[in-house]
Amino acid sequence: MNNPDVLIAGGGPAGCTAAILLARAGWRVALFEKARHPRFHIGESLLPMNLPILERLGVLEAIRDIGVYKAGADFPADDGQWNSFPFHRALNPSHEHAFQVRRDEFDALLCEQARHAGVDVHEGTAVTRVDWRAPGEAEVSVCGESGEQRLRSRYVIDASGRDTLLGRQFKLKRKNPRHQSAAIFSHYRGVTRREGENAGNISILRFPHGWVWLIPLTDGLVSVGAVCSPDYLKSRRGDRETFLDQTLQSIPAVAGRMQQAERVAPVHVTGNYAYVCTQMAGPGWILIGDAYTFIDPVFSSGVYLAMDSAEQAARVVDGALRDPASEAGLQRAMQRRLRRGLAEFSWFIYRFT
Repeated sequence: MNNPDVLIAGGGPAGCTAAILLARAGWRVALFEKARHPRFHIGESLLPMNLPILERLGVLEAIRDIGVYKAGADFPADDGQWNSFPFHRALNPSHEHAFQVRRDEFDALLCEQARHAGVDVHEGTAVTRVDWRAPGEAEVSVCGESGEQRLRSRYVIDASGRDTLLGRQFKLKRKNPRHQSAAIFSHYRGVTRREGENAGNISILRFPHGWVWLIPLTDGLVSVGAVCSPDYLKSRRGDRETFLDQTLQSIPAVAGRMQQAERVAPVHVTGNYAYVCTQMAGPGWILIGDAYTFIDPVFSSGVYLAMDSAEQAARVVDGALRDPASEAGLQRAMQRRLRRGLAEFSWFIYRFT
């Protein structure tokens, strides 16, 4: 392996976005993804704000081909019907729609675009540790099928998602005391969809222990899951499959749409849902996407926040490599902007959940 200018840990939307932009800027970029694409991942509902980013990356038309048209979001009404909130009625809408995507396809497409941009992509290889020998000189340990290797890089971007590589190494990760939730979810066929232009909408329903999502995907699939309190999840008896089925059947509006449903994928569970790292960046490194923070996904903000932070980070890293004296100021400006955006999303989240 050749030593890159920028080494990126994580090949999801955040890592691939930063990699593409920095490679286009002329830097030697190496990206390491511990799994191999295509691989399952949650976070299948995009926002209209994703579309300009996808266009800048050169993949919007390809995403249109693999996605489900999402006109807005649906919430249950008291009379048993649904209230639809279309994006075109939003204040200052950037776009009037978004897409629902299968993340195995979406992430693989972004990774392939990174390769086309000239990124040195290594799948099945995890970044395990980063040490700084001198300013602008990181020594990075990676481990793959051929064993452990070490590289040197001028800059490191942590896009490792919930693994929070540097957050854990530097002991920066903190649970969000205001929102500790767990999620349980799977994919189904035979779930009744909304009709007409709302057929691709995400449906969001509250229940006494949290909230539930239904996300229409391609090939007749629907992603269905519940974000709930850890205490509720700990109360389960029996296996996780039975627990998820019982949870969904306890909500009439969900049960009514799942009368003919068949689960076609494993049931996944995640815990300790919301967290933030106390520091976003330092000399020669930066955290983006879920590697920095994760907030409740009720408003489908995760992929957008990941890709938006990656765009910002690419500008910071490009500027810092060209003018090292500008690094601290660029990082501070990014952290202020990112925290403002997170605060805005969180304000709405806390009022819903």
